[in-house]
Amino acid sequence: MKSVLVAAMTALVVSLLGTPAVVKLFRRRGYGQEIREDGPSSHATKRGTPTMGGTVIILATLLGYGVAHLLVLDQRGRGPTASALLVLGLMTGLGVVGFLDDFIKIRKQRSLGLTATAKFAGQLLVGGGFAVGALQFRNAAGLTPASTSLSFVRDYPGITLGTVGFVVFAYFLVSGWSNAVNLTDGLDGLASGTSVMVFASYVVIAFWQFGNSCSRLPVGATDAALRAYQQTCYSSRDPLDVALVAAAVMGACFGFLWWNASPAKIFMGDTGSLSLGGALAGIAIVTRTELLLVVLGGLFVIETLSVIIQIGFFKATKRRVFNMAPIHHHFELAGWVENTVIVRFWIVAGLAVAFGLGVFYAEFLSAGPLA
Repeated sequence: MKSVLVAAMTALVVSLLGTPAVVKLFRRRGYGQEIREDGPSSHATKRGTPTMGGTVIILATLLGYGVAHLLVLDQRGRGPTASALLVLGLMTGLGVVGFLDDFIKIRKQRSLGLTATAKFAGQLLVGGGFAVGALQFRNAAGLTPASTSLSFVRDYPGITLGTVGFVVFAYFLVSGWSNAVNLTDGLDGLASGTSVMVFASYVVIAFWQFGNSCSRLPVGATDAALRAYQQTCYSSRDPLDVALVAAAVMGACFGFLWWNASPAKIFMGDTGSLSLGGALAGIAIVTRTELLLVVLGGLFVIETLSVIIQIGFFKATKRRVFNMAPIHHHFELAGWVENTVIVRFWIVAGLAVAFGLGVFYAEFLSAGPLA
């Protein structure tokens, strides 16, 4: 537990103290945000606010994870693990894609950066590389960072995707969640605040998996007790190290939120939103909770569905369901003050996280997969 606290606190301090320096640097270089021309008129005042703040989140996460290892885990003979390094690599790789997108927006003074094809190619390269790597690095117990089985709270027995199927599935998860966080990042602090809650839930989940790992079978227990334990234990390869990653990202987002809250001094940009979405997908995959993330990240799902519904309905009828999509803009145009939208959406995000953790724990108590 000490290592988890060190990772979170280090990332928090780096992000909290480092963001103002980045704000000053980006202001001097003119790295300001371009605003959607069809967006709410109240957002016009945000034009020129420094963006690409996701660079701070990524750096703080990497430092938090590294310091926790140097000060705690490495001293106990536990070096970095494949699961954690793959998630960090996925997060950083998508951050690079997002950085290029943000940089093109700034250089060309427009609200659109990389073309859809270029962004797709970047996500495919990074997400596909993560998926392939997650099926390698088998440990002494025969576990790889990811499983080819479909998972909710743990692997569903008998529902196997196969190697190719898993790689395709993992890519869609990575692409989908990175874009979901990107769509949510439209109001000051909305995406970063929601991310804090979801990553916090994964600190709890991964640490719980560590305490109830199948590699920690009780010594001297009866056969009946062992069978009961095997029904409730978790087969994640490196749960403690994944908890460190989740804690580091949570701390980094918390520190960044101090400066990203309304009125924002800096935006995370695609650099931050794509990397955070990728980290969520990666952690879900290595903890065997891909489908549970749909519950935990309920707000991100709602935001994405609102865009899909808006586009689909407009193409079919030439009419709109919402005033504007994503849905947070709908409520702005309906007359809600921006801070009201943010706080109420945070409440929705918190309820989704609480419900998801409840489902996770209820499944544990039921001593088997959900029916």
